[in-house]
Amino acid sequence: MNKIELEKIKEKALNDHIPIIMDDTLEVIERYMKEIKPKRILEIGTAVGYSAMCFSEFLDKDGKIDTIERDEVRAEEAKENFKRVSVEEKINLYIGDAVEILPTLNKKYDMVFIDAAKGKYPFFLKEALRMINSKGMIFADNILYKGYVLSDYNKHKQRTAVRNLREYLKEVTGNPNLETEILEVGDGLAVSKVC
Repeated sequence: MNKIELEKIKEKALNDHIPIIMDDTLEVIERYMKEIKPKRILEIGTAVGYSAMCFSEFLDKDGKIDTIERDEVRAEEAKENFKRVSVEEKINLYIGDAVEILPTLNKKYDMVFIDAAKGKYPFFLKEALRMINSKGMIFADNILYKGYVLSDYNKHKQRTAVRNLREYLKEVTGNPNLETEILEVGDGLAVSKVC
């Protein structure tokens, strides 16, 4: 992997205000990845491919990442970035809406990373649970959403996103097959382990 190019991609994304995974969130996920050595990862929300490239370093031998991005411009940029960093062999990019693509997938994954439309998190969870291996892990980024999710926030603008993120938390913490912790890194990270 070309670390110098990866750094440049990160810098450009930050300058262009493209939401990419925060350093502290990435560190936490990388710690888990070293333990689970995932062979297959599903990522929902590629943006310019930064997190997928970072994750690719921790894949088990011959491991693969499937990532989904609905914004065609970002998806094309992600493809270019995968080549620049020399990880295009490890990452398979689906371009389109995850709500339509996920039900068509019938693979099994060791890890799922959710970082896309906040209002769709409960749907993404349902699909992730269908495809996750036993002992697999599901990570949901930005789960606290600027602190709104755990406050009594009720403004109209973000109401749907906040309601659905609360719903996601209720489902992962109430599911007897999951061990979930909510970490206050980045904008909140829900870590769910299939038990």
